[in-house]
Amino acid sequence: MLLKRKKIVNWLKWCLLGMILIILVSNLVVRFSYSGSIYSSVNTLPEKKVGLLLGTNKYLKAGGINPYYQYRLEAAVELLNAGKIKYIIVSGDNSIIEYNEPVQMRDDLIKMGVDATLIYLDYAGFRTLDSIIRAKKVFGQDSFIIISQPFHNQRAIFIAKQYNIDAIAFNAKDVSMSRGFKVQFREIFARVKLMIDIYLTNKQPKFLGEKVIVGQ
Repeated sequence: MLLKRKKIVNWLKWCLLGMILIILVSNLVVRFSYSGSIYSSVNTLPEKKVGLLLGTNKYLKAGGINPYYQYRLEAAVELLNAGKIKYIIVSGDNSIIEYNEPVQMRDDLIKMGVDATLIYLDYAGFRTLDSIIRAKKVFGQDSFIIISQPFHNQRAIFIAKQYNIDAIAFNAKDVSMSRGFKVQFREIFARVKLMIDIYLTNKQPKFLGEKVIVGQ
């Protein structure tokens, strides 16, 4: 009985070690795969026709505006005003009638002075992978600027490279660890899921649909 218990304990230890190793490798692969593709300065950022603005919740569960959301919109407006992009694709979740990230982002961008004709809505950006691939397959963009926070941009650029998309990213203002701990903690496991999606299941966007011509 004691021998059997020791075997179980050893098996659990090896499982735990394996899980930790998978988490570490997944995060390291994503973290060090974006060399030269992510920019924090508008001045050094190359120009592209389109900026892909990745969506998130506007409001915090505890109330108030989500800073990740606000900073991403501000970054998109900054790039547009600086002439680094001509159009913005806002990509987010619209899986239920009561929740519409793309429309929410568009409305707030317009309030910030963006011409509505420069904004295109991607209603099926349920995940980052969907947003990146749909930017190419639905909106016809082989090269564009991804707009999000640094940790998110790293994963987005990794996805783009796996699907032969010539994307670069611009870092929106980040959120401090104390305020954004939950989001950045979830990112650790999002990268593990990404490895499964790409290398094991060959995950594809939930929807594609008719093509949208940007700029016409």
